[in-house]
Amino acid sequence: MKNIVIAAGYATRLGDLTKNFPKPLLKIGNSTILGRMLDDIDRIPEVDEHIIITNHKFAPIFDGWVEKQHYKKPITIVDDGTETNETRLGAVCDLLFAMDKLEVDDDLLVVAADNILEFSFKEFVDFAKSKNTSCIMCHQQPSIEKLQRTGVIVVDDNMKVLNMEEKPQVPKSTWAVPPFYIYLKKDLDLVRHSVEHGCGKDAPGNLAHYMVDHTTMHAWPMSAGRFDIGSLDTYYEAVEKYK
Repeated sequence: MKNIVIAAGYATRLGDLTKNFPKPLLKIGNSTILGRMLDDIDRIPEVDEHIIITNHKFAPIFDGWVEKQHYKKPITIVDDGTETNETRLGAVCDLLFAMDKLEVDDDLLVVAADNILEFSFKEFVDFAKSKNTSCIMCHQQPSIEKLQRTGVIVVDDNMKVLNMEEKPQVPKSTWAVPPFYIYLKKDLDLVRHSVEHGCGKDAPGNLAHYMVDHTTMHAWPMSAGRFDIGSLDTYYEAVEKYK
């Protein structure tokens, strides 16, 4: 299994803090946002490589960071060639770019690099193994306003995903989908050809929605919380909470 970290965004909502520095490498306590995530994922036996897809502007900073790391699994930095937010490829195209460039043909754990998790990804990997399908995560979200800003799924009693909508005005459930996914090797052809068949390019949830419509997927309910760092306020909240 390859761990693919989507880290090619420009984090414009964090202003000067990330104008010339990648959000995933911002300090949290004695580590970084990305470091905290890899500390967990690196311990998962199934994962044999970390692939970090970033942009041309920030790739040298990631290269410098990797040189100082001591993870058991190798880390590969992929530069998508873009230099501005206006020319970004989008999360889905970044994933496809990395898969093509490295000729990836393995199960994938795909994660966004701007979250702090209070559970282990090992639980998610174990769930996907038990179901033997590609999987997404989910959590209960009572706020209609927040549901309207994320992916929302409908599941059966076995947590099989029956329906997914991105940012629905009228949510059909309270199951929200965070940006963490497992795509099995047997589904990679669907992933590779998703954009040419109409899948949205920008948000990782676009691909999850496409996959739900084209293959069997299950959803793992998060066993604990997460901290989504999407603004200056939430970054400083995280710094205070995890110091």
